[in-house]
Amino acid sequence: MDVPTVTVRCPSCGAAVRAVLASTPPTQWFPCPHCRTPMPVVVPRDPPPLYSWEVYPGLYPTLPRPRPPRWRARPAVAAALVGVVVLAIAFAGVFVFEADAATAPASYVVSGTVYAEPAAGAVGPAAGARVVLTEDSGAQLLESTAGDGSFLFRGVPSGGVVLNVSLAGYSTVTVTSFASPVYDAGTQGISVTLLPGSASSVTTRSLSPFPDLETFLASLGGAALLLAVVAAVAGLAAWITWRSDRPPIGVVGGGAGLVGPVALYLLGLAAAFPLLLAATAALSGLGAFALGVRTVQIAQSGDALTTG
Repeated sequence: MDVPTVTVRCPSCGAAVRAVLASTPPTQWFPCPHCRTPMPVVVPRDPPPLYSWEVYPGLYPTLPRPRPPRWRARPAVAAALVGVVVLAIAFAGVFVFEADAATAPASYVVSGTVYAEPAAGAVGPAAGARVVLTEDSGAQLLESTAGDGSFLFRGVPSGGVVLNVSLAGYSTVTVTSFASPVYDAGTQGISVTLLPGSASSVTTRSLSPFPDLETFLASLGGAALLLAVVAAVAGLAAWITWRSDRPPIGVVGGGAGLVGPVALYLLGLAAAFPLLLAATAALSGLGAFALGVRTVQIAQSGDALTTG
């Protein structure tokens, strides 16, 4: 077997050194041309390409285990979680303010036009149709439509509004709406079209997801409470993340910020506060960032990382 030329790495300075081996002896010493440290090299016993060279065991230190750059990601995740806390508290305060403003006394005008669709012919105004308005308190007001099919109720208090429209020879139509100082689902210009049928047949149309003021206030209170829980979870996760590198905690905190806007949508507040719900996208974005970064770290390390 030809004596090869091998390349070894100096254990002192780390420089690469090319050494031309003689056939004997098996162990030969070569000085590093950079730091003059002597290095023992043995003649390869196995033919290439299985092995190219051999050295004494333990002479060359093993490379450190690759680790993700956690020290950079951890402050960013902690800052994102702090942002979740700030936004969650701010939005919770807005919902509390809106709930208080919704209870302020107010009165509204409920108006609209009733049309009738005959069995044959064009749709026209329904004169003399019976319109019953039920207030949030349960009180009822009765009006009959004018010749042009219009109706008008004044002084209707805040809360749910239910209109029951009926006319002989036509199916009954029920329209539910809602009005308050902070959210008005539409109480003016309501259009109702009656179709031929039995009066016992009722068609319901909802203009608002809130049937009454109590349900509306409960949704606002639930949103404020939910955001307070999100702030508490994200705040605890931010504190733990800042003190120690625990990716699962960051996943929990980021997930809390991510699901906050989804829960607000399920509470029906998207119809009442579309711009405010759109603003919570920032809350969701910060939560998604923290969750994504920590999930990637867990996937890279295979377990919960600890501070090194």
